Amino acid sequence: MKTFKLAAEPRTDLGKKASKALRAEGKIPVVLNGGEIITLPYNGTLKAGEKIVEIGNGKGLITTDLIVTNDAVRKLVYTPEIFAIELDINGEKRMAVLKDIQFQPVKDTILHMDLLEVSEKKPVVIEVPVKLEGHAEGVKAGGKLSLSMKKLRVKAIYTAIPERLVINVDNLGLGKTMSVGDLHFEGLELVNAKNAVVCAIQLTRAARGAAAAAEK
Repeated sequence: MKTFKLAAEPRTDLGKKASKALRAEGKIPVVLNGGEIITLPYNGTLKAGEKIVEIGNGKGLITTDLIVTNDAVRKLVYTPEIFAIELDINGEKRMAVLKDIQFQPVKDTILHMDLLEVSEKKPVVIEVPVKLEGHAEGVKAGGKLSLSMKKLRVKAIYTAIPERLVINVDNLGLGKTMSVGDLHFEGLELVNAKNAVVCAIQLTRAARGAAAAAEK
């Protein structure tokens, strides 16, 4: 995965009114999840922007509220590529991936972003684009190659996740499908349903005609 550098600042003024004011300035409220799990009550010192979210069983999760600018995230959001995000929070470096984005339904502007903090010790689940390569046997026989799943959910340490999943279709025959359970990538776990169809060779009218003629 490529690395995207993103400058952010802690957000301490929360609430709907403050969020609206930020957006009017071309800025976006962001929550960085996946922080340290602590035992409650917590007597430590929180940094600017940090807060504790109770997760049950006497435990809490430290999350961080941040502010970024629209211009800074444009190339991160409006692209089919995936990135590991190197956050610079007032000089402190933290790694994250994009978890979720909320868009304004009419204007399609960004309302809010959720990031997930990552490390080389804990696996993360992220959607990775699929790329098909090769010349399928079914296409040579007159069929049409279709891609049903443009992205697959992958679980791995973030440094092991590739920019895309390359799938060879050379041996995919006419009328055949390739499912998630048929795929294997070293060091990666696919978490989609095993029977979900990733790609297929569809029978075209010409292929059906050729098959019928061959049977006569």
